[in-house]
Amino acid sequence: MSDSTHHSHKKFYIIIFFALAALTGLELWIPELENATKVFKTSSLILLAVGKAFLVAYFYMHLNEEKAWLKFIAAIPISAAIYAAVVILESIYR
Repeated sequence: MSDSTHHSHKKFYIIIFFALAALTGLELWIPELENATKVFKTSSLILLAVGKAFLVAYFYMHLNEEKAWLKFIAAIPISAAIYAAVVILESIYR
């Protein structure tokens, strides 16, 4: 049997792994910024967390290979993340 139809995704997953590692490094670096405002730090950390969650779901959970309606269903929890970000930012300004 020929392996001509099998494509290795090893290189692709290694690239995604390093992207996640870089985002984690940013998450560790942002709280150490002395001149940054609390709003900047909070919103940056939230956006990085959402970005990492997207990368994991889209590539490691293979949502990129799913039908459009299933992608939409998987994207619904993003509204919860946006709501949480708004609530957190609102509480900072109180």
